[in-house]
Amino acid sequence: MHRLPLSLLLFVLCSRAKAGEIIGGRESRPHSRPYMAYLEIITPQGYLAKCGGFLVRRNFVLTAAHCAGRAIVAILGVHDTRQKEDTWQQLKVMKQFPHPKYKHKRMQHDIMLLKLKEKANLTLAVGTIPLAPQFNTIPPGRTCRAAGWGRTSVSGSDPHTLQEVKLRLMEPQACRHFAQFDHSLQLCVGNSRRKKSVFKGDSGGPLLCAGVAEGIVSYGRPNAQPPAVFTRISHYRPWINKILEEN
Repeated sequence: MHRLPLSLLLFVLCSRAKAGEIIGGRESRPHSRPYMAYLEIITPQGYLAKCGGFLVRRNFVLTAAHCAGRAIVAILGVHDTRQKEDTWQQLKVMKQFPHPKYKHKRMQHDIMLLKLKEKANLTLAVGTIPLAPQFNTIPPGRTCRAAGWGRTSVSGSDPHTLQEVKLRLMEPQACRHFAQFDHSLQLCVGNSRRKKSVFKGDSGGPLLCAGVAEGIVSYGRPNAQPPAVFTRISHYRPWINKILEEN
């Protein structure tokens, strides 16, 4: 099954691709999700790309490994990416920690920590979010939320404001069409009968269940048909804790 990483190139061969919103969702109340990070990435090929991420410590953002680049700037306190506000904090990433087992072709272990050059100032618009504990399990059928600045449809549109969508956790069989899906490492998210999903530009953003980050947007189908695959955070807590403690 063909899969599509859900990052988004903003400039390809000098032409701009539109960025928009989560499919089937709604605009978030401005600054109601203060942990969200908007990542501007210079790719190894020199293009500008974007991803989402989320603040887990004052100087660390969690995102997807396929969002790695030559250079990254994390912008915190963002609602509308076109309108700079006093809430914005633009912080350079000084070090990227992609998971050592991540392989782009397999799209497993799609998780990365970003160490910021400076600590974020915690405000009403900028804050951290708790992560799922190591042995935490969430049952299929649970409704959670994803948030991001990704496209609104396959063809795209660009309101540029943070969006969120309710998504149902599915049984692992619902993702059997993805050859590399591994239920111990990943979450299968989104009812195939509902046109609600994450899409291009949402990569690296969180899946929130009862206020806790349980997953990270990883990949989905090129036509945006749900379900999509999220990295399961609880599996990686020992690795996350080790990086945070050593840095």
